[in-house]
This record gives sequence, C-alpha cells and structure tokens, in this order.
Amino acid sequence: MAEKGSNDTRLFAVVWIALLILTGTTVAVSYVDLGFLNVVVALLIASAKASLVALFFMHLKYEKKLLLGFALAPLCFLFVIMSGTLLDTLFRR
Repeated sequence: MAEKGSNDTRLFAVVWIALLILTGTTVAVSYVDLGFLNVVVALLIASAKASLVALFFMHLKYEKKLLLGFALAPLCFLFVIMSGTLLDTLFRR
C-alpha cells in the first residue's frame, strides 16, 4: 500500500463529498413518488455509497483480487436475495 500523504487526504475528501452528495440524493428522491421504484432507487444509491466506503475507507481498492472476490461474493448473494424479495412483493396479490 502506498504511503499516506496529501493525495490520500484529497482522495478521502472527494469520497466524503461524494457520500454527502449521494446522501442528499437519497433524501431528494424520497420526496418523489416513483411507485415501486422508490425501493430500487434507494437500494442503488445505498449500494453506491457502500461501495465507496468499502473501496476507499476499507482500502479494498488496493488489495489483491482474491480478497476482493471474497468481499464481493456476499454482495452477489445479497443481490440475489433482495431481487427475489422485490420480485415477490411486486407480483403479490
């Protein structure tokens, strides 16, 4: 891993600002009625925020591919479970 310096501080500041913007986007979208897509949009924004935190603050961006695979495998299972849940609620009578 590279030594910490001013570039890391600048990068963390940019990621923090991106997280603030995504949080504001989440709040703004919550006031818009998109029907069943409200949940999908909220989950997409939350996934983007979680990815930023995992990649930069947990330093997964700089790790080996195997460790990255171990970090992404549970996310794939989570996606499958959430998709099944959303499809079930979408077609429920």
